[in-house]
Amino acid sequence: MHSILAVDDSASMRQMVSFTLKSAGYDVVEAVDGLDAFEKADGRHFDLVLTDQNMPRLDGIGLTRKLRERAQFKTTPILILTTESSDQMKQAGRAAGATGWLVKPFDPNKLIEVIRKVIR
Repeated sequence: MHSILAVDDSASMRQMVSFTLKSAGYDVVEAVDGLDAFEKADGRHFDLVLTDQNMPRLDGIGLTRKLRERAQFKTTPILILTTESSDQMKQAGRAAGATGWLVKPFDPNKLIEVIRKVIR
C-alpha cells in the first residue's frame, strides 16, 4: 500500500484530504504544518507528499525545499494543494522542487487521478 504524508494546518481540510486518500486505498500520515511534516518524514518513507502552501512555522514551499535536501526525498513526488493560484507562486513551487500544483477547493476524483499519475 502506498503511503502519503498529508500536510495542512486546517483540521477540516486535513480530514477531507485524508478521507479521500484513505477511500482510494492509501495509507495516510497527517501533519499540522511544514515543521510537523518535516519531523514526521525523518527516517520514514512516503510515496508522495501532499502539502498546503500557507501554514505557520513552515510553509509548503519551505517544506518542499527542506525535503529535497534529504536523499530519500530527492525523487518523491511532492504536490502542493493550495488556494494560491498565481503563476509566481507556482514558479516558486517548481523552483523548490514541487512535482505539481493543485488549487483548492479540490475535486476528489481529480486529486486521486493526479496522485495515481505521479506515484510509480
